[in-house]
Amino acid sequence: MLALIHVVFVRAIEWGWEGNNPASGVKKFKEQSRERFLHADELPKFFESLAIEPDKLYRDYFLLAILTGARRANLLAMRWDQINFDRAVWTIPHEETKTKENYHIPLVSEALQILTQRKLNRVSEWVFPSTGKTGHLVEPKKAWKRILERAELTDLRIHDLRRSLGSWQAATGASLSIIGKSLGHKNINSTAIYARLNIDPVRESMETATSAMMVAGRLPSSSTAKDRSKNKVK
Repeated sequence: MLALIHVVFVRAIEWGWEGNNPASGVKKFKEQSRERFLHADELPKFFESLAIEPDKLYRDYFLLAILTGARRANLLAMRWDQINFDRAVWTIPHEETKTKENYHIPLVSEALQILTQRKLNRVSEWVFPSTGKTGHLVEPKKAWKRILERAELTDLRIHDLRRSLGSWQAATGASLSIIGKSLGHKNINSTAIYARLNIDPVRESMETATSAMMVAGRLPSSSTAKDRSKNKVK
């Protein structure tokens, strides 16, 4: 609410309104960043449930959500003219992005396969068409609920699919700059959370370090000790 009021009054001042911004200088409450993503033991259940989803529209939508890491609104409004099949790139124009810059998303082979199949049966300019006012899919919550119930997964939101891609990139060794680029982050601080989401790389690093310490601090064997004592006598 504070952010909304601040933006409203900033715009009002730009338009000539004389007065102060009442949201300026107000101390914000500290927010807890969300850290939910699909873990290794959850992925089989999730993909199994997704595979038996009867509505292909939603099945393809959620698969592309996790394969591209795109924001929900951008994926819902995906258009065929934004996709370059030759270069395997999806370009979201700057007027539709959060950073107000063109956002180029590489399409992995699985994503490209889904889009190729959907294009064979295209009926409109939208990749996920609908008979509603917008012409494209708007609210996939009911399908999402079905998928989660079948998979017996809780506390998982659609946006967590985007977070899952970033988390698995971090877990498999991708740098923060690469993760940020793939997710369309302008600020590196937005990407920093992915470095601490998955504990496996931390565990691996700790095991490597502690093993090295144990090897370095290991007492010499009895035979080695005897050899050293003989050398001293000589």
